[in-house]
Formats: sequence, C-alpha cells, structure tokens
Amino acid sequence: MIPRAPFGTTGHQSRVTLFGGAALGQVTDAEADRALDLVLRYDLDHLDTAASYGDSELHIANWLTREGRDRFFLATKTGKRTYGDARDQIRASLRRLGVDHVDLIQLHNLVDQGEWDVAFGKDGALRAAVEARDAGLVRFIGVTGHGLQAPRRHHESLERFPFDSVLFPYNATQLRDEAYARDVEALIAVCESRGVAMQTIKSITLGPWPGERPPRPTTWYEPLTDQGDIDLAVRWVLGRPGLFLNAASDIDLLAKVLDAADRGGPRPSDEEMAELVRRREMAPLFV
Repeated sequence: MIPRAPFGTTGHQSRVTLFGGAALGQVTDAEADRALDLVLRYDLDHLDTAASYGDSELHIANWLTREGRDRFFLATKTGKRTYGDARDQIRASLRRLGVDHVDLIQLHNLVDQGEWDVAFGKDGALRAAVEARDAGLVRFIGVTGHGLQAPRRHHESLERFPFDSVLFPYNATQLRDEAYARDVEALIAVCESRGVAMQTIKSITLGPWPGERPPRPTTWYEPLTDQGDIDLAVRWVLGRPGLFLNAASDIDLLAKVLDAADRGGPRPSDEEMAELVRRREMAPLFV
C-alpha cells in the first residue's frame, strides 16, 4: 500500500504519490473514468490539477460529484501573474471544479524573474491568492516551478512569503547536475525546517524528446515505460524522506507509476541508478 505522510503543516495525511491532473488534459470521459478507477484502487486522496490543464478540472469535477468533495485534498494552479487575472482565474477554477473552495492554490511555474517580480508586487497574483485564502476560497497557498532555476527561485519565494508547499523537478539524472543538486538540497533544508510540503515532478524522465514531441505519451519529456525501470525511478524519489511524487502527465503510464509506488521497496543505490542511466542512455531534461 502507498504510505501516507504529513503534507507539510496543512494537517493533511497524504498518500506520498499524488494524482497529477495534467494526465486528464486531453482524454475522453471513458479514459478519465479508468483513471478514477486507478485512483480509487490505490486509495489516492490528493488531486493536483491546474487551470491550464485542458479539461482536467472538468473531469475532476465529475469525480467529485461521484465520490464526494471531502474524499480528496484538492489542489489547482493559476498561471496568471497580475492580481485581477489571478483573482478571476481562481474563481473560474472553482466554477469548473464545481466546488466552493480548494485546499491548495499554487502559483504555477513561477520562475522567470520578470514574472516573479509582477506576482509578488502589490497588484500581483500572490495578493489574489491571499485574498482567496482570507475569503475561504482556498485553504493553503503553494508555488510550483520547472527548469533548472526552480529550486533556487522557490528558496527566494519562501524568503518573501510563507508558502505551504513547493513543487520542483526531481530525478536521478537531473540531480547529477551539481549546481542543481546544491539548490535542491538548500531548498529541502529550508522546507524541512519550516514544515513546507515538497512535491516532485518528472520522476520517470528518460530524457528530452529526441525529435518532435509525439501526441502520445502526453508527457513533456520522453518517459521510461518499462515497469522495472519505472520501479527504480519511483523508489528513488520516494526513498527520500519528505518528498511527494506527482504521477506522470500521461494516463497510460499511471498504472505503472502507482503499481511501483504501491509495491515500494528500498531506495536504489547509486550504483543501481548509474546502471539504469547507462543502460537506458538517460539524460537530464533541463540543461
């Protein structure tokens, strides 16, 4: 069984593997139903979506109608940077999800310096998130990021505001970048000291797509697809205490990721991961 752990200081005891709602961005109702079957089979209780994930919020709204709003810790994201745009998008997400509040609103991919300055300004997106929290529309506020600068930027964000959660790329090949690894370790140390929940993405990255990105799988990177390889990648992430793993943004890989998390096992050694990287010719997504 996938274990539970405290999601920071929110009071939520979350499964350590979260459902990544990007997988529902472009699927049929029948495919979404199959994903819900997996979510229920593995007793996932934390759904992470975003306003920009296509029809994801609408599919999740159907899940909430069927299973009940209180069944899940519900998170979404706004990619808007100004107060007015973020305020409107947060409320639009509530309407699309069919709820009167979400548990976590996240400032989506807040890494670029210019966007960061706007979001933290007096008429920025953070003001909208705080206003929504004060109005009872959201309970907690987080920040997410992609790319090499995400951990460093999150560290800076935490110095400006007490976010409840962060989200950043974390996998064996990316952590071979010494500068990135230092930034990650510094961020983890701050999060541990302040009780900030740490979500990770890109766990099963094989490498960047070698050519034009195909329509399937629907991941932004070429993923590992063999169950044994996925087992190693998932165990490597979840073997680090305090980390949560967001399932891949492809519905066809969901079962393999959840199966790996459910069976668990010890964290692979450095030698085992080095052999996986060599055998599969893995490469970091961000360079």
